[in-house]
Amino acid sequence: MNCKWVTERSELESCLAVRMEVFVKEQGVPPEEEVDEYDASPAACRHFLATDEGVAVGAARWKTYEPGVAKLQRIAVKLSYRGRSVGRLLVRTMEQDAAALGYRSVILDAQCSAEAFYAKLGYATISDEPFYDAGILHVRMSKHLS
Repeated sequence: MNCKWVTERSELESCLAVRMEVFVKEQGVPPEEEVDEYDASPAACRHFLATDEGVAVGAARWKTYEPGVAKLQRIAVKLSYRGRSVGRLLVRTMEQDAAALGYRSVILDAQCSAEAFYAKLGYATISDEPFYDAGILHVRMSKHLS
């Protein structure tokens, strides 16, 4: 399993294909809510692609939320690869990238069904109540980077 920062348009297209499969086809998120201005190019934010022997299996991105705080977003793993540490690889790689660029903490909006997964990675829930994003219940979580 490999995870890399996306620098090429073809890699970004692979990320978008994974997200379309997971969020749009599997979870029913409208395509116009899934893709936004941060997907316009590899430089629009920090995109990451997880591959297994060259096959795209996971994707994610992060952007600046506020000074010193990165926001992890669009973390998607193909169904057949869940439970194989792809999500953990994506999250850890993004955390390391953000820390290397001087960020002190990260936040993310986790689907409620994934809250326990992120808690195992050291994230704490900071929202008072779940909220809807793209028709799916989420909670906001945070973690300090060391």
